[in-house]
Amino acid sequence: MLKEFKDFAMKGNLVDIAVAFVMGAAFNKVVSSFTGGIVSPLIGLIFKSDFKDQKWIITEGTLNDAGETVGEVAVLWGDFLTNVIDFIIVAFVMFMIIKGINKTKKKEEPAPAAPKGPSQEELLAEIRDLLKK
Repeated sequence: MLKEFKDFAMKGNLVDIAVAFVMGAAFNKVVSSFTGGIVSPLIGLIFKSDFKDQKWIITEGTLNDAGETVGEVAVLWGDFLTNVIDFIIVAFVMFMIIKGINKTKKKEEPAPAAPKGPSQEELLAEIRDLLKK
């Protein structure tokens, strides 16, 4: 059973998926820092605050003794849009990578057609001629 598991774990596809997963996680951090550190502040110039902190307050909260807001109900639309931008960037880059990989793949040539044999009519005619003899 251990040998079977080792064979399964060392299959090329599984190792490729593991490497892609690790690289994807690292790439996601790069994209998140790009949108959080560059895109959000630039968009935030429009709102005069950090874009990621934008929210629509439904119910105002109150300050407690520690100075923290409690009881606030808000829609965090700035954070949501930042995550949507992250997703679009990651999806576009993955699309470009797959497109590049598909271009580099060797195009498969169609298999040569099997040699054409006699048709059914020709075989029947041949059988008929052999029976006449």
